[in-house]
Amino acid sequence: MSESGHSQPGMYGQGRRRRRRRGERESGIPGQNLSGPSRDRDYYPRERRDTSEDPPGQLLQKTPIILAKPPGERSKPAQSVSVSGAPAPEKPIMLIKTREDATKCGTPPEATPQLPGSGPSKMEREGQRPTQPVYQIQNRGMGASASSGAGDPVVGQTKLIAPEKMRQSIKLVDDQMNWCDSAMEYLRDQTDMLVVGVLGLQGTGKSTIMSLISANTPEEDQRAFVFRTQTQEIKERAGNQSTGIDFFITQERVIYLDTQPILSPSILDHLINNDRKLPPEYNLPHTYIEMQSLQMAAFLFTVCHVVIVVQDWFTDINMYRFLQTAEMLKPSTPSASHDSTGSSGAEEGAEYYPHIVFLQNKARRDDFCPRNLKNMHSVVDKMMAHSHLKYKGTLSMLDCNMFPGLGRKYLESEVNLFLLPPQDSEGDEGLTKAGSGSSPLFSLLPGYRGQPTFSSVVSKLRSQILAMPRCQLSHTILTEKNWFHYAARIWDGVKKSSALAEYSRLLA
Repeated sequence: MSESGHSQPGMYGQGRRRRRRRGERESGIPGQNLSGPSRDRDYYPRERRDTSEDPPGQLLQKTPIILAKPPGERSKPAQSVSVSGAPAPEKPIMLIKTREDATKCGTPPEATPQLPGSGPSKMEREGQRPTQPVYQIQNRGMGASASSGAGDPVVGQTKLIAPEKMRQSIKLVDDQMNWCDSAMEYLRDQTDMLVVGVLGLQGTGKSTIMSLISANTPEEDQRAFVFRTQTQEIKERAGNQSTGIDFFITQERVIYLDTQPILSPSILDHLINNDRKLPPEYNLPHTYIEMQSLQMAAFLFTVCHVVIVVQDWFTDINMYRFLQTAEMLKPSTPSASHDSTGSSGAEEGAEYYPHIVFLQNKARRDDFCPRNLKNMHSVVDKMMAHSHLKYKGTLSMLDCNMFPGLGRKYLESEVNLFLLPPQDSEGDEGLTKAGSGSSPLFSLLPGYRGQPTFSSVVSKLRSQILAMPRCQLSHTILTEKNWFHYAARIWDGVKKSSALAEYSRLLA
C-alpha cells in the first residue's frame, strides 16, 4: 500500500501476471517455450490445427510444426485414400485426391468407382475400361457409331445377325405391273449371288419347278411350297395362279423370280370380262397381253444369270419366235460411269446376255431314248442358231449320269436341254411288279421305268442350275441391294421403252 493508504494497482496487477505465467509454465507442455509477447494466441491455433478447423492457407505457413509431426501421421491420410480406397475423414485432403483422380482418369469424382476395403484395379488407374469380347466384335468396323453404342450388346448383335429367312415368296411386281419395295429388307451388301428366272406358258408347271429347285422337296405338300401352285379349283376353270413377278431368296443367296404365264388366255379373258381400262398406247386387249409378256421376258434377259424356259411338250415354234422378239426388245446394258477405271473398261461396249435352259417338263418315256434325245438337241440348236442368248455348253444331262454308256461326243451340239419326267403319284409301292406271280425274286424288283425317278432328276437339275456361271450383269459389280435398284431401273425403262411402243403399233 502507498503512504496515503491506497493500494497500487500497477504493482498488484504485474505480480498477479507473473504468478499466472509461472503457473502456466509449470503446467504447460514440456519442451515448448511460451515466453514472449502474444504467446497465448499462438498456442490455441496449434490445437485447432490438429482438429482441421483452420483454413489450409494458414496451416501450410507453419512448416516447422508440420515437419515436427511423426512420419506415420503425415502419410496416413494419403494412404487411406490411395490404397484402401475409403474416403478420408479430412475434407481438404479428399479434395486434393479427387483432383489427382480427375487428371489421371479424366472422369468426374462421382464417376470413379471405389470399393470399400480394396483399392482400384490397374485398368481403372490407367484410365482403361474393361470390356467383354462381344463388345470388341460389335465395335469392329462400326466407325463413329461404335463410340456412341459401345457397351450396348443389343445394338452390335443386330448388326451381325443374318437377314430373316424367307418362308414364302413376296411380290416384286404386282398384278398391275407396278414395282414393289418389300424385297429390299431381305438383301445384303455382298456380291456372291445367283439370279434365276423362269418363263413359260400357262399350266406348264413353272411355280412347281421353281419351288422344287429353291426350297421344297417333292414329298412335301404343294400347299407349303414357297411359290403358290395351281389349286384344283383354278385348274377346273382354266385360270392362272401367278400374277406379276414373285421374289424368293434362299440362305445360299440365290434369287428366284417366278413370273406370270406369257401369252396367258386366262389373263386375256379376265381383262375383257372385267372391262379393265387399257393404257392409251394399246388399242386391243391381246396386244396389251403380248406386250406384258415381252416386257417380263426382256426384263429377265437383263437382270438374271439363268432363265429357265419351261415347256410341257416338244416343241412350239411360236415359243422360239417369242424369245427372239424379246431378245431384240431387250434394253441395252447400261455403260459404266465415265470416271470408272479398271478391267471393265475393255468390255464397255459388250452386251450382256443370260444363260437360257430349255426344260422339258412331263417328258414321256420315249423322250429319254438316246436317238430322240439327239434329235431334240438338233432342233433346238437350229431354232436358236441366230440368237445371242447362251443356250448351249453350260448344262449337260450326260454329266448327270442319266444316260450311262453315252459319251460327250454322242451329242454333236449339246444345248441346255433338260428332261423332267412326270411326278410319281402313287409312289414306289404302287408300281407294278415284273413277274410278281412267277418268282419271288422278280416280285422284289420294281417295274421298268425307262428314266430315273422324279426326285433324283429334280436333285440333278438343282445341282446343274446352281453350277451355272455367274457373270456380271452390268459393267460394274453389283451387290444384292445394288441389283435391286438396278432391276427397278430396268423395269421402269422396259415399261417406257420406245422399241416396245413401236412394236405394239406394228401389231395393231
